[in-house]
Amino acid sequence: MKSSTIIAFSVILFLAFFASSEGMGDLGVELHCRCIKTESRPIGRHIEKVELIPANSHCDELEIIATMKKTGDEVCLNPEALWVQKVIEKIVSSKRRSNRNQQ
Repeated sequence: MKSSTIIAFSVILFLAFFASSEGMGDLGVELHCRCIKTESRPIGRHIEKVELIPANSHCDELEIIATMKKTGDEVCLNPEALWVQKVIEKIVSSKRRSNRNQQ
């Protein structure tokens, strides 16, 4: 094979791999951490809901994603921030109470 044929084949192979891995994201499978940067400022009164994503094979960090009331935007929260830890404690304790009441 000529070197130009090898290069062309390599490029096609790379693009095929890239396209197939991008397609997996469309199936709802996250292949990386969702949170690139996190918010530390208190924004608790503007939050509609909070999603906790435990560390997993695609991301070795706990991710806390808040959905904002007015805009529906998603904001990653800093798990180290004291106000975020308090929000998480409230969520966990309310779920515990809810589970006890159901039993």
